[in-house]
Amino acid sequence: MDQLALLFTLLLGAVVTVPLGRRAGLPPPVLMTLLGAVLAVLPFVPDVDVPPELILPLVLPPLLYAAVQRTSWRQFAANARPILLLAVALVLVTTAAVAAVAHAVVPGLPLAAAVVLGALIAPPDPVAATAVAGSLGLPRRLVSIMEGEGLFNDVTAIVVYHVAVAAVVSGTFSWGRAAGELVLSAVVALLVGGVLGWAGEKLAGLLDDPTLQTGLTLLVPFTAYALAEQLLGSGVLAVLTSALHLAHRTADADDVTGRLAGNAFWEVVDTLVTGVAFGLIGLELHNVFRTAEGRPGELLAWSAVVVAVVVGVRLLWLLPASWLASRLHRRRDVDEDVPTGWRETVVVWWAGMRGVASVALALAIPRETDAGAPFPMRDTVIFLAFAVIMTTLVCQGLTLPRLVRRLGVRADADAERELERALALRAARAARRRLRELEAAEELPEEVSERLLRSAYDLGARISPDVAEEERREWFAVRERRRETLTRIRREMLSAARHEVLSARNEPGADPEIVDRVLHRLDVRSLH
Repeated sequence: MDQLALLFTLLLGAVVTVPLGRRAGLPPPVLMTLLGAVLAVLPFVPDVDVPPELILPLVLPPLLYAAVQRTSWRQFAANARPILLLAVALVLVTTAAVAAVAHAVVPGLPLAAAVVLGALIAPPDPVAATAVAGSLGLPRRLVSIMEGEGLFNDVTAIVVYHVAVAAVVSGTFSWGRAAGELVLSAVVALLVGGVLGWAGEKLAGLLDDPTLQTGLTLLVPFTAYALAEQLLGSGVLAVLTSALHLAHRTADADDVTGRLAGNAFWEVVDTLVTGVAFGLIGLELHNVFRTAEGRPGELLAWSAVVVAVVVGVRLLWLLPASWLASRLHRRRDVDEDVPTGWRETVVVWWAGMRGVASVALALAIPRETDAGAPFPMRDTVIFLAFAVIMTTLVCQGLTLPRLVRRLGVRADADAERELERALALRAARAARRRLRELEAAEELPEEVSERLLRSAYDLGARISPDVAEEERREWFAVRERRRETLTRIRREMLSAARHEVLSARNEPGADPEIVDRVLHRLDVRSLH
């Protein structure tokens, strides 16, 4: 098996593990990691030959962009305090704790190299957290907290990581220089992300083809990441800024085809890239195990200590931080998402899995210093990092669904239905309001106006049946069943038409381009 065959094997696994995970009740990223681990021990599977410096630029931009599409700027603004407590403060505290313990426990490990280890395993993985949390039916506020933490913690961790690596490689360190690099990285990233987001918005307005608009959304995150990194900024923060700008500015309510095409495209990208990324984590075990040859006992002992620090610090930080955030939330009565009790706090704690970013940072550690000496204990740092990644990803990922069920943490179904009902009412009122405006501007027959008014009412009831008045719900249910029958028959008619057109593709003298044009019109008609 060569590298290309291995890549397509991972892509196939990314598709297959989604339905398998649903049936087994397990997160697909965890299954992909296990698949990669199984492939790693097969003798005919080659070592992964992906340059470490390419992993982050190729993997993170599309995954971050896809994650941003599921949230909004308002959520980030409203949850600024919880995000800062988790994405900035907790990352720094975890880095410091891991560095101190590793420096004390591992003989000969320099403090700067220990900080490198702490920085690369400090941030929980945004992809793993959202993929796992999103499939468990958790309250939306918890998912928002984990999404915000996952999207912003890489910014802090990567900056600290680069500062620590520079200290090891050059042999010098300056607090002032480190603080300056942090500020410069954030400013450059915000500027690059803002400019590209604005440019992407203007360019999307000029492109009236959904295919080109979707292609643009694919290019913007990669461009933002690469350009920000070239200018010594944070590529992750630049991607977040541009993605938030595009998601907020370019939403066209009437662009139905573009929205359906874009959503479908990004679901495919998210599934495939996530699967490959976590498959690579398992495959890298092939190389990591070689590090343990001759000294597995001491490496496993050090790993156990580091894992305990990573997991323990998160819990010790979250308990008081959640309590403080909850008290401030009640006192200020602001619209932010915070855990409402110890059960939700425990779920957020156990969902702190490490993943793609930690792998890429571990593999990107330089092999030599500026003086030509080997990077101190590089193999040991990588082994400890992978021990944390595999332990948190596999153990926590496999047990999180059971923990959620045991603690009874579930989304508030009544609140979600009430929100859905309120939005359905707003949609129906907007439709009726527009109808009155058109009636005032045009002379509509009375029977047409009554039919359109009834259609506007039915619009809200179809979105949320609770909108219908109690005495009219049975009547509406009868009408809805009748409408579903008509829709089903209409769907069968359109299906027969599509089959007939497709059969003409293979007839003598048929023009495939004309056949596809007619088929596209039938497909568009099927959407309405």
